[in-house]
Amino acid sequence: MSGSVRPGPSVRQRARGERGRRRLRFDGWIAGLGFSGGTRVVLGHWPRTPLGAFSDVMVERPDGERLLLAPSRRVADFVAATYAFDTVRIVPVEVNADVHGDGGGRLWSATAGPLALRFTVGRRGGLGLLLRAVPGALATRPAWCALTDGPARLLPGGVRTRGSAGGGRREWYGVRDLHAIAGASAAYEGEDLGTLTPVTPPVRFGFGSVPRKPGLARVVTTVEVRE
Repeated sequence: MSGSVRPGPSVRQRARGERGRRRLRFDGWIAGLGFSGGTRVVLGHWPRTPLGAFSDVMVERPDGERLLLAPSRRVADFVAATYAFDTVRIVPVEVNADVHGDGGGRLWSATAGPLALRFTVGRRGGLGLLLRAVPGALATRPAWCALTDGPARLLPGGVRTRGSAGGGRREWYGVRDLHAIAGASAAYEGEDLGTLTPVTPPVRFGFGSVPRKPGLARVVTTVEVRE
């Protein structure tokens, strides 16, 4: 190697990722829940995204089937190209929640085709307080998400904040807040899924799972795609 120094990427290149790639930001909430019948549910509620506002649900059934419930073909195609599913269904997805407050003590409800879900958001714990202390502009940067990936792996459940997604995509999770879920009920095709339990075994939609303890996270997700 010579002693010459190659110029670094421009500000515009860094904002767009590597040459030939583009970074898309999805701003919203992710809820991860387990139920005693063996079903695990991950609800995404995304008011601000390049695809417009939407909500989607990822379900892993007791037999291991991974199911995506998406509100449109456009959303389904993007999510299915980023994560791994055995079945994709396009169904109406409706979420009712007061997302203008801090989430504490709020009742959330969601319906998505065969799934009906209700849960109550509890108090913010110590980790949530730490996450809230990080300035938003820093917490959502991919470089910061890469830095927090190591500590995130220490949490039970296979949590990751960066990794390789489907189709050669890369992804970063900028977590800005976290609340425990205090209680929940759910039914799938009219059958009660049981009581709220930890998310075990970890879900297998992507490179990482949600935390083992059921919770609601305030998240900005960055997905880098090929142009």
